[in-house]
Amino acid sequence: MLGRTASSLFWMSRYMERAENMARLLEVGHRISLMPGAVEGHRDEWRSTLMSAACEHTYNAKHDDIVASKVVDFLIFDESNPSSIKSVIHAARDNGRAVRTALTRDVWESINSTWNELLTVKPSELTSDRLPVFLEWVKHRSMSFRGAVLGTMLRNENYYFSQLGNFIERADNTARILDVKYFILLPKPSDVGSDLDMQQWAQILRSVSAHRSYRWFYRDSRYRPWLVAEFLILREEMPRSLVFSHQWINTALEGLGNLHGQRYICHDMIAESLARLRSGKMEDIFQSGLHEYLRKFITTNTNISAAISQTYNFP
Repeated sequence: MLGRTASSLFWMSRYMERAENMARLLEVGHRISLMPGAVEGHRDEWRSTLMSAACEHTYNAKHDDIVASKVVDFLIFDESNPSSIKSVIHAARDNGRAVRTALTRDVWESINSTWNELLTVKPSELTSDRLPVFLEWVKHRSMSFRGAVLGTMLRNENYYFSQLGNFIERADNTARILDVKYFILLPKPSDVGSDLDMQQWAQILRSVSAHRSYRWFYRDSRYRPWLVAEFLILREEMPRSLVFSHQWINTALEGLGNLHGQRYICHDMIAESLARLRSGKMEDIFQSGLHEYLRKFITTNTNISAAISQTYNFP
């Protein structure tokens, strides 16, 4: 397979996953903005949304203040923002079109119809009461794309490169949300265990659709920081956890290795990362610092992505 084909498949899936992640972040930001101001002085969720999306600097370069309507427009429609929902769906479509013959009809039509429907949405019509409906639509369209990939594509190189893009992006997103939402935004140590603390952990879970599954898994109605972190880092049962994502990256790379009859450094890197995650213990992670652990993971995940790009000659 040509490097540019592998790259297009990788980024097609990565951009579709990013669109869903952005919708999830905006959904949480919108929900918190409607909550009563029980904890005054810490209602900075729109800034946290920008930080979680790694868009704070680009937003500040264009806007003087953080206002809900401006943040929503910037993260959904602004094509000068390469991570906006419109930008990433457009990029996913361009990458899919470049490798149209490598995709099934279902996969291509899922992307193409999503883009065509998005073009009919006017920013002026996306009022506060209609925003949740739109964000739900984005999530469903991303899930439809993922379902088409899983349900119709042969388990060959096309499928494996698509999976790599999907789970590299998912791992990065979960780690950033867990890091930014709590350890950067929590105002001071005295707030640990407070209502603000519990709200932050609840919103971390909601942003990855893990609110109900957490309660079911642990049979606990309270948000215990070490359990939330464990659920999103070390539990393979949770489909957006770090270990689940790296497990799938490892599976995809193993599939490519079997097809080519050769292993590369990226195979060793993901195997080492997966082994660390599977042997990890939350007491050790908290003792050494969750923020430091997550920053190291994000760096590792980025390095694995770069090694995949280099190994398979992405342009």
